[in-house]
Amino acid sequence: MTGLRYVYAVCRPFGAPLQSQLKGVAGDPPRVLTHHGLIAVVSHVPERDFAEEPLRRRLEDLDWLTETARAHQSVIDALTVVTTPLPLRLATVFRDDSGVRVMMEAREDDFRRTLDRLEGRVEWGVKVYAETEPEERDEPPQKAASGRDYLRQRRMRVRANEDMWKQTEEFADHLHAALSAYADDSRLHAPQNPALSGVSGRNVLNAAYLVSRNDSEEFVELVDRSKDETRLSSPAIRVELTGPWAAYSFAGEES
Repeated sequence: MTGLRYVYAVCRPFGAPLQSQLKGVAGDPPRVLTHHGLIAVVSHVPERDFAEEPLRRRLEDLDWLTETARAHQSVIDALTVVTTPLPLRLATVFRDDSGVRVMMEAREDDFRRTLDRLEGRVEWGVKVYAETEPEERDEPPQKAASGRDYLRQRRMRVRANEDMWKQTEEFADHLHAALSAYADDSRLHAPQNPALSGVSGRNVLNAAYLVSRNDSEEFVELVDRSKDETRLSSPAIRVELTGPWAAYSFAGEES
């Protein structure tokens, strides 16, 4: 098959085969390209979509971008099962195999240092939310008897929201400190916009943690205990755990 070379990740050689039915971006199965003891996982993609000008237009097409990101992630997930990949940013494309090897040659030292740091580790994501404000919940507010009564109720709701957010922020700070002490490294990301994510509640903590595979079970248990505590003491606080992922947040690659 002819076409450009789409690069998913760089890793060290691994013995286990990838899934036989695995398809990459544009439906092409991924393959490995070896250079100086490192491996680039690549597949062919058509120039009509991935050459510089059409790619710029395609990246503005949300449906196409979503499909491409899912295919990209499916390859990274398959790699994470058999090795520790260093994922490259979405739509990393080169003209041919020689172009991929030139890139690997130029970045070889950085790749090796990063792979050494990530070896045997995975990324876990933890988010903390303050649930929907009281006046936006299903139960209707008590009807005010007067304008003064309405203002009093309004001030009480605002104060309740502020107290809830403060309590959630304090909990998130405590949880992040505990998880960071357990993990090998951590990253704080910007809180998610609920209008874009479609997730209810105010995102107070959006963090990633680099954790040894061998310690992941204990890390998950630590997060689960925090979930149980909040269910009993603070129902307005929600904790979400995702992973394990390839270590995107610690790979040094742009999104």
